[in-house]
Amino acid sequence: MDPSVVIALGLLLCISCLLLISSWKKGFGRGKLPPGPVPLPIIGNILQLDLKNIPESLCKLGKQYGPVFTLQFGGERVVMLHGYKAVKEALIDHGDKFADRGRIPIMEVTRDGFGVIISNGERWKQLRRFSLMTLRNFGMGKRSIEERVQEVAKYLVGELKKTKGLPCDPMFILGCAPCNVICSIIFQKCFEYKDQKFLYLIKLLDENIKILSSPWIKVYNSYPSLVHYLPGSHRKAIKNIRLLHEFILEEVKEHQRTLDPSNPQDFIDCFLMKMEQEKQQPQSEFTIDNLVRTITDLFGAGTETTSTTLRYGLLILLKYPEIAGKLHEEIDRVIGRDRSPCMEDRNKMPYTNAVIHEIQRYIDLLPNSLPHAVSEDVQFRQYLIPKGTTVIPVLSSVLYDDEEFLNPDQFDPGHFLDESGNFKKSDYFMPFSAGKRICVGEGLARMELFLFFTTILQNFTLKSPIDPKDIDTAPVASGFGKIPPSFKLCFLPSQNM
Repeated sequence: MDPSVVIALGLLLCISCLLLISSWKKGFGRGKLPPGPVPLPIIGNILQLDLKNIPESLCKLGKQYGPVFTLQFGGERVVMLHGYKAVKEALIDHGDKFADRGRIPIMEVTRDGFGVIISNGERWKQLRRFSLMTLRNFGMGKRSIEERVQEVAKYLVGELKKTKGLPCDPMFILGCAPCNVICSIIFQKCFEYKDQKFLYLIKLLDENIKILSSPWIKVYNSYPSLVHYLPGSHRKAIKNIRLLHEFILEEVKEHQRTLDPSNPQDFIDCFLMKMEQEKQQPQSEFTIDNLVRTITDLFGAGTETTSTTLRYGLLILLKYPEIAGKLHEEIDRVIGRDRSPCMEDRNKMPYTNAVIHEIQRYIDLLPNSLPHAVSEDVQFRQYLIPKGTTVIPVLSSVLYDDEEFLNPDQFDPGHFLDESGNFKKSDYFMPFSAGKRICVGEGLARMELFLFFTTILQNFTLKSPIDPKDIDTAPVASGFGKIPPSFKLCFLPSQNM
């Protein structure tokens, strides 16, 4: 365990129990919660988790206590859902009752209840509905979202060609592409990769995903009222979020000066027009605060997650060159070299589709998704879960279910192919979570992953500087999200194939 974590826990043990009486009493005596390991005073069950690999710890507890069990973090008791049946029953079959957002203190301190991710009730419903409508249906002005992604993919290829086939770490370049897609949708602009403003934005986003995936943030979220005042990486994360808010607000102000209601160009324009329509409604959720926080949420959900999946995917293809070879064959047969990939191609490319799905399943990027909460007292199986109780779906237990996926610990595109080689859907495929709180940007992310992967492989052969057998794909961090190890590869132009 990290020394900083041990020190913090030691300090917490020394603080008077009186500070936690109110939180301890919260929810006690109400309901009949599922079983779980006996919590220690004050600190609960946190010492029973490996903070460097929380997903594995939760899966072990799930096998011990069953598909529905309870853990305690500080004064808060949390219900864990383990396995497909429990997750589906809660998030889909009883979706309305499990649709509230559970507490995420590190986000609450910077969002003040605004935005899509941490809000509940009418605010969440309106902002989510608007965001989905704008992303899915509007098309963002004259160009569709698909055209924007294709444009960014072409620019990405140009940047990769500048590496001249020499070994390079793809982290920065692959981070820029999804970020530029979001910038195009929100700001109506794409940035040059050397643009200082763009580099500043990338830096803020990259630093925060690393901090949020660290064990320290689990400690912070368990004891926010105490840890908030201690030194630690949470201070850097909070500062970065506030700087991101300032960055976005400047763009919003510029849009307010240039808005043409007859020709909205991007997400901000659409939101500003909605604000104008509802300006006479005192309870309207379409405010500057909600706009800035919603954009923050879109950046958080739509940049690092996609770029990490791309980076992890390329590492896996280096590890399994025979799979990359089959991808090249299908891309050459269906798309060729004379045009850009498009979403219509996906239905004709079952192997490519299966590989992308398997990448998402195998890397298990967000093992526990984001916490849910029950909006009322809920009778769930033989238990009674009190209103407001945090519920966490252990997505790892679904994506690695050995009844659905034969040998789940192995990377195998066959998990998504039938005996005839056709693409096979699976209800267990939940990398974006499920139910009412499924990721708003799921459609965009699926589009980006297909178009980016196929465009890269259409133009390049991937080569590892080291023997594929020596490539380690194990994540270097497994907190909020999994982070792949650093690696280098060569992007060899396709004419050299």
